[in-house]
Amino acid sequence: MKCPRCVQVIHRGAGLCPHCGFGLAEADERYGSEDVVLRRLGDAAGLIRAKDRPKVSAALDKFCRRFPQLFFAVYTGSGQGGGNLRQFGFWLLNRAAFEDVPVDRPNEAGILLVIDADSKSAAVTWGYQLDPFLTEEDTFFCLTRAHAYWLEGRFADGIVRMIAQLEKVLRKRAAQARRDPEKFERKVAPPARTGEIARRIREGHKHAAARTVAPAAKTEVAK
Repeated sequence: MKCPRCVQVIHRGAGLCPHCGFGLAEADERYGSEDVVLRRLGDAAGLIRAKDRPKVSAALDKFCRRFPQLFFAVYTGSGQGGGNLRQFGFWLLNRAAFEDVPVDRPNEAGILLVIDADSKSAAVTWGYQLDPFLTEEDTFFCLTRAHAYWLEGRFADGIVRMIAQLEKVLRKRAAQARRDPEKFERKVAPPARTGEIARRIREGHKHAAARTVAPAAKTEVAK
């Protein structure tokens, strides 16, 4: 994986980045250390029209059916990343308790798309179980498939297009894994406890200390 702050390649098992010292504790200091209650479609910035929400939800459901061990989630905010979506996405996937995701699909098996309305940027974060099957180049390519739609304010269409491209990538990697399973199994390395995407977050989905991400300010991005 790449460090969310300095973007240097690091081992997933490292609790702290050996290059810049970044870790989950630092992200907690910026964004909070409490659990965050979300649903797979968290449109805090209001970028997705009400009439388009069903098509995005349908795409998320379709992804879960095709990959029953995984899940895909979307979060839109306004300035939530503080100028660094990589760090915010890393933190959110660690701290999110997705109410509409079965408990047998831990955050380690999740893929999270974060769209920041203020900076007009997007980033993808995934759990360590996806490390053998996804690369930065893969997710960047998937984002490029959505870029033209997002420029036109068609956020739902862009998300659906991106998910469809991601499915193609994962199906290809799954076929490769069937041909050489040992190669892919060797790439899975659980992270150190200090930086893991904790399974405990979604045990029962709700906790007394759980909270929601603060609603984003109204955005001027065209809808």
